[in-house]
Amino acid sequence: MDLGLTGKRAIVTGASRGIGLAVAQALAAEGVQVAMVARGADELRVAAEGVGTAFPADTTDDASVRTMVADVIGAFGGIDILINAAARPAGGTTPPTLAEISDDDVRIEVETKVLGYLRTARAVAPHLVEQGWGRIVNVSGLNARHSGSIAGSMRNVAVAALTKNLGDELGPHGVNVTVVHPGITVTERTPGMLERRAAADGITVDEAEARFAAPVSIGRLVTAAEVADVVVFLCSPRSVAINGDALAVGGGTRGAIHY
Repeated sequence: MDLGLTGKRAIVTGASRGIGLAVAQALAAEGVQVAMVARGADELRVAAEGVGTAFPADTTDDASVRTMVADVIGAFGGIDILINAAARPAGGTTPPTLAEISDDDVRIEVETKVLGYLRTARAVAPHLVEQGWGRIVNVSGLNARHSGSIAGSMRNVAVAALTKNLGDELGPHGVNVTVVHPGITVTERTPGMLERRAAADGITVDEAEARFAAPVSIGRLVTAAEVADVVVFLCSPRSVAINGDALAVGGGTRGAIHY
């Protein structure tokens, strides 16, 4: 299937590692010109080699975001797609309880993920609306659909709410906005996460991985590249029938029915 992405121009935040990097790689493979964004300039430049162009920026800083978007448009001649994936990693540690959690625990998650996504969308959207076509995909997480992490659930539900509002506002202008909810995803962080959990629980690494995979209905953890496959489709003109909605990309959650 031709996704019709050749020649499109995309910004991918959080692109130096994990799902963001996998999305950048998958978009580049479809002929997309990719602006890769992250705070760590050196790591970003290494990640961008052979994939896209590095544009270091901090999504917690509105001025940094606006400068980055202007630089990308100046270099690429425009922008068609925004992928928001710059967020603090989730999972791997036991979340704080109500008695333990602080205001700052929540504040940093909202500042980085929710407001960070808002800042980039706010800077990019006028250019998409002006040309009458665009795609924004927000990478959130399955903590939006279950309890266990107060800050994790709050930030991911907020991203879904942001997505729906943007989809309703921008959809009539040819700009579709969607959100994907990964579960625990296999990235470069996974081996270390499994080793820490195995050590904490007194089990083997294989047993730790099996525990994480147990609630997944396909029987294993999904990889970052497999999440990226779904995101790339949502970036394409062929995804026009999906707007404002959330798609789970965690391999399926046993038992739960979402409708």
